[in-house]
Amino acid sequence: MPSEFEIIRRYFSRPARHAVLGVGDDAALLAPSPGMELAAATDLLVGGRHFLPGADPRLLGHKTLAVNLSDMAAMGATPRWAMLAMALEKDDEAWLAVFSAGFYALAERFGVDLVGGDTTRGPLALCVAILGEVPAGSALRRDGAHAGDDVWVSGELGGAAYALTDPGDAAAARRLHAPEPRVALGEALRGLASAAIDVSDGFAQDLGHILESSRVGAEVRYALLPRHRIADPVLERRCVLSGGDDYELVFTAPPAQRAAIERLAGEPKLTRVGTILAGAAALRVLDERGAPIAAERGYDHFAP
Repeated sequence: MPSEFEIIRRYFSRPARHAVLGVGDDAALLAPSPGMELAAATDLLVGGRHFLPGADPRLLGHKTLAVNLSDMAAMGATPRWAMLAMALEKDDEAWLAVFSAGFYALAERFGVDLVGGDTTRGPLALCVAILGEVPAGSALRRDGAHAGDDVWVSGELGGAAYALTDPGDAAAARRLHAPEPRVALGEALRGLASAAIDVSDGFAQDLGHILESSRVGAEVRYALLPRHRIADPVLERRCVLSGGDDYELVFTAPPAQRAAIERLAGEPKLTRVGTILAGAAALRVLDERGAPIAAERGYDHFAP
């Protein structure tokens, strides 16, 4: 039976390429690049709430890091360092080997060093704290949208939520279990977007955070929203407007930036779906006839 420290040495210790000192001491030592600001975020995934019992450990390793990379993307930051804290129900070495392989595969893709963390015994829970760099003064924030700005969405919406209803939909299942963080897009939007957020709790709710922070409203045409095709139109609207776990970017930008943003189009596709309005921080979603569509509340950990 491996000890806590042996688990760390075997599965979560690799040379840190971008840190002065990585795993193995009381704290990591990091040296931000000159002229950069640090962006920091953390996310906690709890078994039974954020993922199902028996989840594929490689996909779970991927998602544990991906949701944090998505926060970096939403800020236009380049991810650099991560710390991983885990509560494990048992010391299953086969599970740990596959989980860590999934985590490190994504970390390698994005040049992220795992520089510390903690392990303990308890109900399965996985928490990553991530740090990234962004040129001083250029971070994407939620409070920069202005009346007249366009509203844009990357990729498509609703697939991850739909996967909970139809696990047999392979494309939807990939969106739920192996989300693709839009880091390159976030970096490319520096200087173009006026505000941004990632869609973790539902399009309407997350865009609402931009509206609240920027003190503006918005009008969005549902027909323009890029969406996972679902046969039931009521279920489709629920998944697209209120479903979480898409990890796409919703951002705003002045109309003068349309051509520059369209030149970024490729993978993911970028779709202009609405307009920022002066006035109260309210979102209006309109159908093909211009009638309002009610959007259910997005994901809330403490909702009844």
